[in-house]
Amino acid sequence: MNSNDLSHRFECLLGAGQGHLLRHGLKGLEKESLRLSSGGSIAQTPHPPGLGSALTHPGITTDYSEALIELITPPFADPAATLSYLEDLHTFVYRHLDEEFLLASSMPCGLDGDESIPIARYGSSNIGQMKHVYRCGLAWRYGRSMQAIAGVHFNYSVNEALWPVLRELEIAPESPRKFVDAAYFGMVRNVHRFGWLPIYLFGMSPAVDKSFFRGRESLAARFPEFDEHTLYRPYATSLRMSDIGYRNDNQSGLDISFDDLDSYVASLSRAIATPYADYERIGVRGEDGEYRQLNGNILQIENEYYSAIRPKQVAVSGEKPTLALRRRGVRYLELRCLDLGLFDPAGVSLERLCFLEVFLLYCLLLESPSLLAEEKRICAHNGLVVACCGRTDGFRLQRVNPAGEMDEVSLREWGEQMLESMQRIAEVLDAEDPDRLYSRSVRSQREVVADPELTPAYRIMHTLGQTGESIAEFSLKLSHQHAAYFHGRKQAADTVAAFRAEADQSLAEQARIEAADTLPFEEFLQRYFAQA
Repeated sequence: MNSNDLSHRFECLLGAGQGHLLRHGLKGLEKESLRLSSGGSIAQTPHPPGLGSALTHPGITTDYSEALIELITPPFADPAATLSYLEDLHTFVYRHLDEEFLLASSMPCGLDGDESIPIARYGSSNIGQMKHVYRCGLAWRYGRSMQAIAGVHFNYSVNEALWPVLRELEIAPESPRKFVDAAYFGMVRNVHRFGWLPIYLFGMSPAVDKSFFRGRESLAARFPEFDEHTLYRPYATSLRMSDIGYRNDNQSGLDISFDDLDSYVASLSRAIATPYADYERIGVRGEDGEYRQLNGNILQIENEYYSAIRPKQVAVSGEKPTLALRRRGVRYLELRCLDLGLFDPAGVSLERLCFLEVFLLYCLLLESPSLLAEEKRICAHNGLVVACCGRTDGFRLQRVNPAGEMDEVSLREWGEQMLESMQRIAEVLDAEDPDRLYSRSVRSQREVVADPELTPAYRIMHTLGQTGESIAEFSLKLSHQHAAYFHGRKQAADTVAAFRAEADQSLAEQARIEAADTLPFEEFLQRYFAQA
């Protein structure tokens, strides 16, 4: 497959005068941040009650840890509106943090071993207990430190008006819903093929604080020292996406299908139902009767499958994500391979959002044949090696060529080919915008592909070399700067009132759920997993 060849899909749209339909896709963000005490260690305090219920609040919750805040925006067509809402969430959160602050970096610092990381709690309801037990299972399976890594997820849905036009232009025989699902899965396959590019461009975790490895010193021994407190890889872009980040060795043998929705749901469901000996030995409950995990299978639930991208459908409370997909199809994609933007107060910039939209549209418009086992292996390999050493001069990647054979290509050559095509898409998105935000975002990344010293990962390591700071000192300095930005940011009274009302409503909703629960927890779990 030639990654420089935009398929007939793009040409047909332009030829029919429908290129404008590529605009106005919906963009949302999910941004995680570790909450730290004033002294720079991971916070031991509960999720601030003024922020509402982490169980039921739609925009302010927690991820793995009680100290790992997750902020979720609604989807907006205008990327500037998405970023503005995320900044509003941060501003409101900082009103309730007292002397605590949010860590700017993806890789944690301020840890004192696994036991210093408090697992998130969600109240006494069955669904709240399930969320907590799932996280306990992650601790038993992988340790807590990995779960304290933060990132930003970019949620994207194509302009709904595009689908019927594309289906008519392509004379597609499928039903409208199957056509949309198939197109989204084509995007998923291409993100796996090309997902190394955002890792290279936006990786901002080339080094890690030694405290991350406390209790796991054998892992630390694999990394050279940058200074007495910092470990690194000399040409890394994103250690978050490397073999010490969100990667589970037991999942390497999973054969999750991206051919279509039915195959994807079936293969993911199979993993959730398949026992795994190491996890069975942990036991579902300990000798004290307390739950350790939801089950002893390869995956406890769908969320345990770590992937650079997930097809998503909005699930109702208590509904299995795979069931929501099967019932209502794909609604949006969740791009998950993104480090926090260390230099951006909200963890992401407008330029980055514009680029990611162009990237996902590129994945939509390019041909996307099935991913066979060997190409899946190549895709995973490319992502891992770019995370570990993608800034190496003359770095080369593997890819499947148009003849279906595997060959090697330099990262720079492949990236330039992709960005040349992406520039054409950006020009279409910019047709009505005098600021040319999309085109500028692609142009700036072409420079980064041409010169590894323009990557943010290089900028971080170069700064550490210049200042003599450890990665923790550097991250904390930027974190305090971001905190000062949000403490000084003005927020309209009606915005504050709306967030307060949402927080109060979420607490009332949690209380309602807890009062309405009648099933024993064990029976609740049985019914949850029996959904079909």
